[in-house]
Amino acid sequence: MRDPYETLGVSRSATDQQVKDAYRELARKYHPDNYQNNPLADLAQEKMAEINSAYDAIVQERKRGFGGRAEPQPGCNGTLYAEVRDLLQKNRVEDARRVLETVTGGLRTAEWFYLMGLVLQRQGWLADARGYFQEALRREPNNAEYRQAAGVPFAGQPDQPWQGPYATGCCIPGGGLCDLCATMVCCNAMCDCCCR
Repeated sequence: MRDPYETLGVSRSATDQQVKDAYRELARKYHPDNYQNNPLADLAQEKMAEINSAYDAIVQERKRGFGGRAEPQPGCNGTLYAEVRDLLQKNRVEDARRVLETVTGGLRTAEWFYLMGLVLQRQGWLADARGYFQEALRREPNNAEYRQAAGVPFAGQPDQPWQGPYATGCCIPGGGLCDLCATMVCCNAMCDCCCR
């Protein structure tokens, strides 16, 4: 089956209302009643089945992505990734990870890899997090947020030790570690900022 968003002609970041409006417009256009006694009736019926299937797939994906809710919680902009960002902002790292794990294979975008990198970074898996940030950047090389997270300097910027977007101090995700633990985390991440 073709990508359901492509079938409806909307982006993945479209709101639920935009998805619904696109579906309704296409349903009006291809409804079989419009093609009675027309040689294109079979084609219209196939197109209508494809549109229905795409809309159902998007609705089901979003229900799973929002923990069984058809609509996101207030404060989210209608996308799964906005909810993940909101969960990370609230320091609900495990919940954010669970939401991300509902996204499968080919649906994992650069944003997915970036957000999973943030989750891993918050959990202290710095080397793994950096790999996810680098994959996000590989997929969208001009994204400033991904470049910063992956530790890739912009033109004219000097190279600096990797700290990632949530580090405070020397490679410490979220801060709050004692000096010994912080040094061990840095050494495990193989950075050269404090383990010389």
